[in-house]
Amino acid sequence: MKNTFKNFEEYSLFFPENVQLKLEVLRKTIHSQNSDFKEYISYQMPAFKYKDKPLVYFAAYKNHIGFYPLPEALKFFENEFIRRKYKYSKGAVQFPLKEELPLDLIEKMVRFRMSEIDQL
Repeated sequence: MKNTFKNFEEYSLFFPENVQLKLEVLRKTIHSQNSDFKEYISYQMPAFKYKDKPLVYFAAYKNHIGFYPLPEALKFFENEFIRRKYKYSKGAVQFPLKEELPLDLIEKMVRFRMSEIDQL
């Protein structure tokens, strides 16, 4: 049976406590950039909208948290991912659960996405 989550809290409760804590830190870090972001569930993962446009998505997995800031942000921060030795693809960057979340980098990616949306 596939899980269907209605909100962040339901999603978070699906994971062990240590992962829940990381997800909450990530959520608060994103919200700290703009209190008007709208939270929702999309593709069965937590997501945020800014000015009614998709901003970022994230999801927890067995060994990492996947962060989905959309393609242009991934291209823009590629050298940073390489420098910090994060696995990444055209769609996501992976933050290992055994490491601290790179909150500075997450904030930069959120601001980059806001800037992209502001230019639309």
